[in-house]
Amino acid sequence: MPKFDLSLAISSEPLTDFSWADVFGEERAALPVELEIGTGKGAFLLRRALALPDRNFLGIEWANEFYRYAADRMARRGATNVRMLRAEASLFMRQTCPRDSLAALHVYHPDPWPKKRHHKRRLFQLAFVEAAISCLKSGARWAIQTDHAEYFAQIRSLLMGHSQLIEAPFDDPAWSVDGARLGTNFEVKYIAEGRPIHQIAFTRR
Repeated sequence: MPKFDLSLAISSEPLTDFSWADVFGEERAALPVELEIGTGKGAFLLRRALALPDRNFLGIEWANEFYRYAADRMARRGATNVRMLRAEASLFMRQTCPRDSLAALHVYHPDPWPKKRHHKRRLFQLAFVEAAISCLKSGARWAIQTDHAEYFAQIRSLLMGHSQLIEAPFDDPAWSVDGARLGTNFEVKYIAEGRPIHQIAFTRR
């Protein structure tokens, strides 16, 4: 029985021996891996994982309540190709995630830290961006969605024109995006509130 809740230590030390074989087992080690940062309650991750049993999925969630909820949800629905990790996402990408290994990176509604004095806590900083790109395989997809216009402008400025990224359509049913909708809990909530949604996607060269 797979362990849905990885319970890796929330540590400032890099996990130097981390491998996808350790996470998903040797028999699944060669399968494509998709990573979602900020899973919330796991609605998008669960739907995609159930639709694609021949892919591996890792969800990272910092909020302990959502992390435990999502891990339990994956177990109850029998999504045996999913693992959940509670960790600081930027640290994981910079120090732990295997390079050139991800088929897709999903980042939907990252915490905007709207107060200017808190902007340094935002996920999208140059060091995170460079690490994330290095974790993607050639041709891999990176999709981002947020309801925060100012944060979206910052994200766009960091990614547009990067030598390793090519802008791609966000609305793509092959990536569980149909009608420009993801079906995440945050998206459903924000659309009901009338908030505009900002989206962008890339592939790595």
